[in-house]
Amino acid sequence: MTHPGNRPHAPQLATFWSLSTDQVLQQTRSSPTGLSSPDAKQRLIEYGANSLKQTRQSSPWLLLVNQFKSPIILILIFAAVLSIFLQDALDAIIILVIVLVSGLLGFWQEQGASNAVQKLLALVQVKATILRDGQAQEIANQAVVPGDIVVLSAGKTIPGDCLILESNDLSVAEAALTGETYPVDKFSGVLPANTGLSQRTNCLYMGTNVISGTATAVVVQTGKTTEFGKVSERLKLRPTETEFERGLSKFGYFLMEVTLILVVLIFVANVYLDRPVLASFLFSLALAVGLTPQLLPAIVSVNLARGAKRMATKQVIVKHLPAIENFGSMNVFCTDKTGTLTEGEVKIHAAVDATGNTNQDGASPQADRVLFYAYLNAASESGYVNPIDAAIRAYKPFDISAYKKLSEVPYDFNRKRLSILFKTEGGSLIITKGALKNILDICSTVEIAEGNTIDIADQRQTLLQQAADLGGQGFRTLGVAYRKFDHDSCRKDDEVAMTFLGYLALFDPPKAGIADTLKALEDLGITPKMITGDSRAVAMSIIQQVGLPEPRVLTGSELEKLSDEALLHQVQHTNVFAEVEPNQKERIIIALKKAGNVVGYLGDGINDASALHAADVGISVESAVDVAKEAADIVLMQKNLNVLVEGVKEGRVTFANTLKYVFMATSANFGNMFSMAGISLVLPFLPLLPSQILLTNLLTDFPELTIATDRVDRAQVSQPHRWNMGFIRNFMLVFGLLSSVFDYLTFGALLLVLHADQAQFRTGWFMESVISASMIVLVIRTQRSMFQSKPSRALLFTTIAIALITLFLPYTPLASLLGFQALPPEFLALLAAIVGLYILSAETVKRAFYRRVKF
Repeated sequence: MTHPGNRPHAPQLATFWSLSTDQVLQQTRSSPTGLSSPDAKQRLIEYGANSLKQTRQSSPWLLLVNQFKSPIILILIFAAVLSIFLQDALDAIIILVIVLVSGLLGFWQEQGASNAVQKLLALVQVKATILRDGQAQEIANQAVVPGDIVVLSAGKTIPGDCLILESNDLSVAEAALTGETYPVDKFSGVLPANTGLSQRTNCLYMGTNVISGTATAVVVQTGKTTEFGKVSERLKLRPTETEFERGLSKFGYFLMEVTLILVVLIFVANVYLDRPVLASFLFSLALAVGLTPQLLPAIVSVNLARGAKRMATKQVIVKHLPAIENFGSMNVFCTDKTGTLTEGEVKIHAAVDATGNTNQDGASPQADRVLFYAYLNAASESGYVNPIDAAIRAYKPFDISAYKKLSEVPYDFNRKRLSILFKTEGGSLIITKGALKNILDICSTVEIAEGNTIDIADQRQTLLQQAADLGGQGFRTLGVAYRKFDHDSCRKDDEVAMTFLGYLALFDPPKAGIADTLKALEDLGITPKMITGDSRAVAMSIIQQVGLPEPRVLTGSELEKLSDEALLHQVQHTNVFAEVEPNQKERIIIALKKAGNVVGYLGDGINDASALHAADVGISVESAVDVAKEAADIVLMQKNLNVLVEGVKEGRVTFANTLKYVFMATSANFGNMFSMAGISLVLPFLPLLPSQILLTNLLTDFPELTIATDRVDRAQVSQPHRWNMGFIRNFMLVFGLLSSVFDYLTFGALLLVLHADQAQFRTGWFMESVISASMIVLVIRTQRSMFQSKPSRALLFTTIAIALITLFLPYTPLASLLGFQALPPEFLALLAAIVGLYILSAETVKRAFYRRVKF
C-alpha cells in the first residue's frame, strides 16, 4: 500500500511543463475554478499534508521510548535484567522501577512542551490563496493539494510545484532552488519535455517566492514529490544550529567524555579489588547515569516551551525554539524605520509640481494633476499591496470613471516603479509613479506648466535639490510621470521618453514614546541600527526626531565602494544605513556578525528574506508578506518595539533558567558522583548500591524540573549573555571540588566519629548527598545572596519536600527494601551541621568566584 504523501502522480505529469494547461487540468482532475471542498479533503487524505517535514505530532509512545534510548540507560536495563537471573532480583527490580519513573518524568515534561509549542506555531502559519468552490479563500500551505488553483501576487510563497495558467509580469525569486541570483520572468506556455529546471519558465516551484506581478496556477506536485522536496530528501537538510544548540552539544559531549573515562576506571579498579563483576558493572553504570544529564533534553524543552508561552503573552511568537537564546543574547538590532521607529501609517503631505508649487496653495494646476495621476495609478494597481497606495487613495478620492485600465507593469524592487496604461477620450496614456531617481531616469522632458514641457537634462539637478529640501524636512518623495501611447498594452520596455510631472511628499511620523523604547533597548545592552532605502536627509530627520544619539550615516552608494574588510570596521560605528539597496542589507548583517555581534533583524517585506536568513535572529511581524514570515525565527504579533523589549527580557529569563540546570548538573551532582567513585576505591564495600545511586539521581531531579518556573535576577536580564564553555568548566571545577570536600567530610564523620557499618554508611551518605544536592540549588541559582534572591514557590517547596522525604525515608517500611537503616539522632545533628556549613561555604565561594570570573 502506498503511504499518504508518497502516492505517485500520473506518469504524464512527470514532465508537466511539456503539457498544455488543459491537459494538466485534466490530469489533475481540476478546473480553472478550482476544487470543491469535499474533493480537496479527500485529496489531502490521499496525498498527505503538503510539507517536507513530518507534520503530525510525534506519537506519545515514540516520545516515551525516546526517554530510554540513551546507550547507558539501555546497558543498565540489560544488566539489571541479567542480574534478576544471576543474583539479586529485588535490587534489579528496584533499579528498573527507578529508571522507569525517571523516564516517565522526562516524557511528561516533553509531551507537555511539545503540545504547547504546536499551539503557538498554529498562530503564525503561512497561508496560500486558492480557489475552492469557485471562491478565493486562504488556507494553510500544508492543506494545499494537487489540483488546487493558487492565486499569486508579490510577496507570496509558492505552495507547491505548479503550472502557470495566467500571469501578468510575473517575476519569481528561485535562488533557494536553482541558485539563480536574479528574479526570473515567468509566463504560461508549453516547453519541450527535456527543458532544464532553470529554463522552465512556465513552472513555479515550492520554496520560491513571487517578487512582482500576479498569476494563477494549478498545483501539480506537493510535499516530498516537489523538486524542493526531492532535494531536501537527498540532502536530509537540517536547519543551521544556533549558538545555544552548539553549546548544549559541546556540554553533552564534555560530560560524556568524563563519564566514560570515569566509568571504565572505576569498573577496572573494583574488579581488580576482587569485588563481584556484575555488582561492579552495575555500580559503574549507575554512576554513569548520575553523571549523565539525561534530563537535559527535557529540561531544555520545558524551559524553551515555557519561555515561548510567556513570550506569546507578550505578543511574541517563537517559531524556532532554540532561537530564544540568540534572542536573549542579541546585542545589535537592525530595523527599517517604517512601523517600528515611525507609526507605519504613511500620509500625504502635499503634491508638488516641477517648479516647487504645491496643491495646498491652490495656485498650481500641475500639482493637482500630480495628485490626480498618482490617484489613478494607486487606485488601479493590482500587484504588490503597500501603504503608500493606500495613503494616496485615502488622501483625496477622484472620479476616474472616464479612464479605463488597459494594462499594468507591476512594481518590482529593481525598477522601483509602477506603470499603468489607461484609455481615455483623448487617447491612451501611461502613468508611472515610483522612487524619484528611477522616475527621472526614464523621463526625457519635464512639464513646467500645462502644455509646456522642456528638456529634463538642464532641470535634473534642480529637481533633485527640491526633493532633498523636502527630505530635510522629513518628507519622503515619489516621482510621477506620464506618456501618451498608441497601443493597448505596455511592457517594461515602454517606460521611456516620459514626461516628469512632479512629486508626492509623504510623511510617516515617529511613534509616540519611541525615544523611551530605544533607551530601554540600550539599557538592555542592545544597539539599535536603522537600515532604510530612504534618502540620507529623510533618515537623518527621523533619527533626530526619535533621539538616537550621535547618528553616523553610511549610504548605499558609499557602502558599495567599501571592501568587506573596510565595511567590517565601519558597521560597528555606524547606526544609520540610508539609501540601501535590498541586496545590501544581507551584506550589512553579515559584516555585523563577523565583527562579533549577535545580530537581530526585523523585516516584513519581500526583499528582507535574505537578511532574515543571515541574521542570528530573524524577526518578522504577523502582517508581513509570506516570504518574510517564513524566513523568520520569531514573529511579533504587533509591529512595536515595546513588544520586542519584553520579548528580549523573556528570552533572557529562559536562557538563564536553562543555564541553572547546567550549573546544577556540574556542581553538587557532579561532585557527589566523583566523591563516590573515589571512596569506592578505599572502602571494602560499595559506598552505595546501584539502586541507591539511581534513587539519589531521581530525587535530585525533582527540584531541577521546576527550574523553568524560577525567578531570574534583574542583573541576568539587563545585559546579553552568551554560551561560555570556559565559564562552565571553571564553575564545575570550583563547585564540584567544593561539593567533594564536604562529601569526604561526611565520609570521615560516618567512619571515624560514628563508626558506621555498611548499611549505616550507605544510609548516611545517601541522606547527605540528596539533601546537600537539593539545598545547593538555592545557592547556585543566583549570583546574589540566596537570602536576597527569592526562588519560585515551586522550586522552594519541591526542594524542601525532597529534603524531608530523604530525611524520613530510612525510618519508613521502604528502608529495608532499599537497603537503608535508621540512624541515631546524633548523626542527624551532624548531618545538619555539615549541610549548613556546606551552604555557607558555597555562598562565600560564590561571591569570590563571580568577582574573579565574569560570565
